Amino acid sequence: MTIISNHDTNSSVQRRPFKPGRTRRTKIWKAFARAPLSAWFGLLVVASYVTVALFAPLIAPYGEAQVFPEPFAPWSPEFILGTDQLGRDVLTRLIYGARNTLGIAAVTTALSFFIGVSLGMVAALFKGWVDQALARSVDIILSIPGLIFSLMLLAIFGSNVWSLILIIAVLDCTNFFRLARTSALSVASMEFIEAARLRGERSSWIVFREVLPNILPPLVAEAGLRFCFVFLTISALSFLGVGIQPPTADWGSMVRENATLITYGDITPLLPAAAIGLLTVAVNFVVDWFLHNISGLKND
Repeated sequence: MTIISNHDTNSSVQRRPFKPGRTRRTKIWKAFARAPLSAWFGLLVVASYVTVALFAPLIAPYGEAQVFPEPFAPWSPEFILGTDQLGRDVLTRLIYGARNTLGIAAVTTALSFFIGVSLGMVAALFKGWVDQALARSVDIILSIPGLIFSLMLLAIFGSNVWSLILIIAVLDCTNFFRLARTSALSVASMEFIEAARLRGERSSWIVFREVLPNILPPLVAEAGLRFCFVFLTISALSFLGVGIQPPTADWGSMVRENATLITYGDITPLLPAAAIGLLTVAVNFVVDWFLHNISGLKND
């Protein structure tokens, strides 16, 4: 006769069910714990920029367009980084520049991501003439240098924020389209997609439950890289005078407006340029770490 103890019974009754979500969170935390110093540096810099952008009105010592009677004032306790050619506080302009540049770049990248991924998945799933028409349209856009195309379109439609966002988003979505199309074509040919179709699943269910989760990690990594290119493009256009227009603060226009100080040995114009470069390096560190760690968690 076999005797079952109360301890064995209770342990079998009280055993908790397996939860995949908890395992996934544990692996994510372990990936963060094993992150190299470069990744932590990138995360710290990105978090600092985001904090400054969100709380710019509380952090900045003066108003964004507030003008003082002393242009090109030297660094002092009153003006920590001096003033620009109009007498505006440079530190304040740097802080608001983070808010404006990053905010516009984030909206532009999100819109570009939505357009490119949506069209890429449509091309991969419908194939035929739809795929050919979209792919050839993207090839035409890619054949024209992006900066020159942006300058031409901004000259036609005007240099305002919404024109800037729409033009850069449409031009930049080509990269998301090509990656989404290639990845979706690879996933759509797999057996579990055919099984879903044989079960009678709707196209929308297949897209959002089968295809999109499997192609999302490389798309997220691409979004981080494209974010860098977007705010670099915005800064370049502002430096050329057709991007974010004054009195709105922007790092690219700050470099152009204060460039003459370089001839007098003043490093003030290098500060917004350094802000652009530091953010670019930090985002690349984070994306590189993501590609080598987080993207593999879905397959575990």
